[in-house]
Amino acid sequence: MPLPVIIDCDPGHDDTLALLMLGKSPELNLLGVTVCAGNQTLEKTTHNALRVLTLAGMTTRVAAGASKPLSSKITPVSDIMGESGLDGAVLPEPELPLEALSAVELMAGLLRQSGEKVTLIATGPLTNIATFLTGWPSLHSRIERIVLMGGGTFGNVTPVAEFNFHTDPVAADIVFRSNIPIVMSGLDVTYQALIYEHEIEQIRKLGNPVSTATADMLAYYLQRIVQRQYSKDGAHLHDPCTVAWLLFPDLFDLEPAYVAVETARGYCFGESIIDYNGKLSGKPCNAQVMVNINREKFIALIIERLSRYQGL
Repeated sequence: MPLPVIIDCDPGHDDTLALLMLGKSPELNLLGVTVCAGNQTLEKTTHNALRVLTLAGMTTRVAAGASKPLSSKITPVSDIMGESGLDGAVLPEPELPLEALSAVELMAGLLRQSGEKVTLIATGPLTNIATFLTGWPSLHSRIERIVLMGGGTFGNVTPVAEFNFHTDPVAADIVFRSNIPIVMSGLDVTYQALIYEHEIEQIRKLGNPVSTATADMLAYYLQRIVQRQYSKDGAHLHDPCTVAWLLFPDLFDLEPAYVAVETARGYCFGESIIDYNGKLSGKPCNAQVMVNINREKFIALIIERLSRYQGL
């Protein structure tokens, strides 16, 4: 039986790749897509999600959520993602409708309707997830787990804070205090999840409209990352790690940890404190944290899933 999932995202080049993997992964039953502000404003990330789903021929339900974090303000990463949040490729205009429901209302309805527990995938700031957890405590038991991208033992917006957690540390704190099983894909593993120029060209050579658009987006993304010296020659595929773990968990090494998020304003705002095995804090582990990835097999998985779009 396919695993029922909902993805909450802020597309974003790497969110886009996660969505496209979901579109051709029959092992996972995508119930819905919810969108938050993060990489760009909510208006832009919602438009991007609808354009990507239209490109892929996906017909899932889509709802917009939080336009601002619980604890901070949106700081779009235009220097990396561009003014649209998804520069680099020509994408079709949306053909999917946007739900009248809010993101959290759609989450609640889908969880009630599902005959099985649902896995939540979170690839943006955790504002929508935290708002749902706070507003619908009776539905916590309907969640199998939360697989999220965020955090790490170092930062990419400040020396200690990763973008998603730094954007809304209060939301991240709520999620990690929820007692719901969490699998965390942080910078320690996503900085290993690099794609290189020759691999982007392999995607382009697949020769279908989805792979061509993906290659164009990734080429732009790689160029921006290298120009701004986030990497010497590869682009970090942060968000697809969540979907890849659900498909093939053996691609990753995980360690149990107690994870806390710093919400106080100051130098450490948004920092994730990761205490492996709870050794130093003495607190029970609340997450499984990805620490290593088989990069070559990860990239091969992405290319294989994009190859399935032949005939669109």
